[in-house]
Amino acid sequence: MVDIWAERALLPEGWAENVGVTLADGRIASVETGAAPGGQRVGLLLPAPANLHSHAFQRAMAGLSEARGPEPRDTFWTWRRIMYRFLDHLTPDDVETIAALVQMEMLEAGYATNVEFHYLHHRPGGGHYDNIAEMSERIAAAAARTGIGLTLLPVHYQFGGVDGRPLGPGQNRFGTTPDEFPRLLDAAEAALAALPADAGIGVAPHSLRAVSPEALRLCETLRPGRPLHMHLAEQVPEIEEVSAAYGLRPVEWLLENHQPDRRWTLIHLTHMTGDETRRLAATGAVAGLCPITESSLGDGIFNGTIWTAAGGRLGFGSDSNIRISLVEELRTLEYSQRLRDRGRAILAQPERSTGRVIYDAGLEAGPTAAGRETGAIAAGLWADLFAVDLQNPVMAGRRGDQMLDSLIFAGHDGLIREVWSAGRHIVQDGRHIDRDRIVADYLATIARLEDRM
Repeated sequence: MVDIWAERALLPEGWAENVGVTLADGRIASVETGAAPGGQRVGLLLPAPANLHSHAFQRAMAGLSEARGPEPRDTFWTWRRIMYRFLDHLTPDDVETIAALVQMEMLEAGYATNVEFHYLHHRPGGGHYDNIAEMSERIAAAAARTGIGLTLLPVHYQFGGVDGRPLGPGQNRFGTTPDEFPRLLDAAEAALAALPADAGIGVAPHSLRAVSPEALRLCETLRPGRPLHMHLAEQVPEIEEVSAAYGLRPVEWLLENHQPDRRWTLIHLTHMTGDETRRLAATGAVAGLCPITESSLGDGIFNGTIWTAAGGRLGFGSDSNIRISLVEELRTLEYSQRLRDRGRAILAQPERSTGRVIYDAGLEAGPTAAGRETGAIAAGLWADLFAVDLQNPVMAGRRGDQMLDSLIFAGHDGLIREVWSAGRHIVQDGRHIDRDRIVADYLATIARLEDRM
């Protein structure tokens, strides 16, 4: 049994003071308001969200794509070519070490769960490892080391484009046929058996341009009830390619041919018409937003005002992991809306502040997008929690929703002092308990990569 006492906490019914939380077997056993101080004492206790979208290996190329290339204009597509060249140097050992650093940084930023959109399956050139799930096992091994909650999403990546062209250099490390993918998925799920009970599996058809309509239907059937994630409507050339092949824009085609629901998480969605936004929001699918990466890649701005007005659900992910910061993801979403609409407090509601609306949305999306019993400080759920230092000048004198607003719009990751993932107390006094060794291993990996590149 572990006891936490919080001066203030965000509970399902709202803000509370003097809150005692008892943990047992990784779950929240009980919650008591007006409790006497005892156990681990913290300032502000919050439910820890899930990071809904990550490509762990891309963390190691952060900072390598900011110089202008030979093309007259750098875009997502020029960045993608750099990424393909980079990943051809990565070994399974490299990927495991990079993933451990990524997961450690997620935890220190306040995420309790890594939902890993995992498509780096094979050797350079596309040849298979002896174990088809070699790379999935490495992601799981990193999670065993860091203690983060893991939802692993093996990705089906079939083609180089909607026209069915073969995968090109770099892409061929991702490739699976519809016959191979179920075997890979089974083997990846078996790799999770070595992790605690909160780990889980999901399915990820990469995108409409990378899988056939038949393969997308296959993916829907492989793990009924588990999360299904897919990139959708991220880039204008993607919209044009799908429209030319199918006669409909990506969101239109998905709505005409499938029935997305709360099980679905659709990543980015940065290019939707108003009608598409409202129709897709009505399905209950989660918009998996990655505002830092979407800014870095010049993707575009999500229709946040239309989506939320239509009751749409949304959550957050770190995607390329160029910068892993929960508060900055939330801040960047709201600021993008302000820049577009030239206003303030765009996503706020009369009864809830901007920070509260965005934070609540991320918590609500987590259970279905991560396939995890999480998202609140409530008995029976996994104990995914983090504590914020209230003795920092950023938080001084703040009450209620002002605490979230100050954390998100004036704060930084250093305010997050303690983190529990399924009851595992793995960030203590602002540092992951294995930080020094994880960082040392990462630095050694980068040194070896530099020698190979």
